[in-house]
Amino acid sequence: MFQTANRKYSPWILSLALLIWSPGEVIAAAVDQLRTFIRETQTVRAHFSQTLLDKNARNVQKSSGTLEFERPDKFRWIYQTPYEQSIVGDGRKVWFYDHDLNQVTVREFNIAIGSSPAALLAGNSTIEDNFELIDLGIQDEIEWMEAIPKNRDSAFEFIQLGFSHDGVLQYMALRDNFGQTTYLTFSELIKNPVLPDNHFEFAPPDGADVISE
Repeated sequence: MFQTANRKYSPWILSLALLIWSPGEVIAAAVDQLRTFIRETQTVRAHFSQTLLDKNARNVQKSSGTLEFERPDKFRWIYQTPYEQSIVGDGRKVWFYDHDLNQVTVREFNIAIGSSPAALLAGNSTIEDNFELIDLGIQDEIEWMEAIPKNRDSAFEFIQLGFSHDGVLQYMALRDNFGQTTYLTFSELIKNPVLPDNHFEFAPPDGADVISE
């Protein structure tokens, strides 16, 4: 995974630590891919695999599941393994449901938005008001960019996105303020699927313990 100046390159992507780019021709590609992705994609459905590393780059947990979102600010982020968890945002609130504990945590959307990568992907076209966007070039035929939050109170230090040449989002990495890094790989991504009108509504299951924060 690429990282910007004064940061070490992670071996997750940079197996050969070789950056290939062509000034004036490729350098703007990844940011342009993001702008196009936001402009042309209203809804998304995809599978994901996720790896969480601690600040010492030790593997903490691997997980997988599905995600769906609809602009602006609606998403369903469903973890299927190793534990079932649902994260649903309806634009006003974000619902975190632990299936095993039958426990729901509810947060206001503007507070919880930094807690879920899905919320970042489902944002609106004002992303450049909130992030500094930097092109990182091409590695293994993937066009990389980095988004650095302009708000110093953000939950993340940076976000990196990797696009294929035809504009398909394939990778994402997020470094949080505790030094942990989350790597995501997307597959079977479908742009603009038709989703049900009530798809992003959430009702706590019967008997669930509901906690509001």
